[in-house]
Amino acid sequence: MCSRFVHNRRMDRISDQLMQPGQLLARGVCRHLSSHDFACIIEFVPERGRRVDVMALGPKGEIWVVECKSSRADFIGDVKWQGYLQWCDRYFWAVDEAFPVDLLPAGTGLILADAYNAEVIRMGQETRLAGARRAALTRKFARHAAWRLQRLLDPRL
Repeated sequence: MCSRFVHNRRMDRISDQLMQPGQLLARGVCRHLSSHDFACIIEFVPERGRRVDVMALGPKGEIWVVECKSSRADFIGDVKWQGYLQWCDRYFWAVDEAFPVDLLPAGTGLILADAYNAEVIRMGQETRLAGARRAALTRKFARHAAWRLQRLLDPRL
């Protein structure tokens, strides 16, 4: 077995122990979307008072929001999800294979995920963002990603 592969699996196991179930789902979602040329940010704040689990920016400028639900109780307790619809072209739920998917609202997308990968099962209904909102959100996405990278490189910022 390649030493790089062994190292990557070891690092995954270490990070798995430090992450919450929803964060593990988000990681799998991001890995999958990245394989389709989407750039992803976990725990993105499009406006004060709102925090989406995953915001993904596609190769054609499309913006997807993915909310990761690790249990029935986690889903039932989410009363803000409809407020996220105005911040994306498509909205998805990401759940694991044990989640009761019949709870999820019609018209929303469905992604089956685990900590390592995911699969889009149902595309979310497309509702294109207005041009001005898309431009502002894309700028915010880019600035946020740049700030995160800069803080990673210089934690004293």
